Amino acid sequence: QVQFVESGGGLVQPGGSLRLSCASSGSAISVKIMAWYRQAPEKQRELVATITSRETTYYRDSVKGRFTISRDNAKKTVYLQMNSLKPEDSAVYYCNIWNTPSSAASWGQGTQVTVSS
Repeated sequence: QVQFVESGGGLVQPGGSLRLSCASSGSAISVKIMAWYRQAPEKQRELVATITSRETTYYRDSVKGRFTISRDNAKKTVYLQMNSLKPEDSAVYYCNIWNTPSSAASWGQGTQVTVSS
């Protein structure tokens, strides 16, 4: 069974950058659509970006032009480069196979991103 471990979060000032990583263990993910999600306090988890096996990408409107999703199938790792960060980007960021139910065991602990001066 595949599981994911996110890393790379931290505290950054507005306008700063972070690069998140998501390492997978278990089943190969090369043919899967992978996704980054985020959840801010008292808000529902929301989809941030997806990437297909052919590296077609999707971004929610609020991060377009600032975030870049990528993948390295050989390393079974997915990345999220986040530039020009805003306070409203603050959240716990998770990765998983796109459309995975919230009850699935594959969800990791996420990585906290805090954008604040």
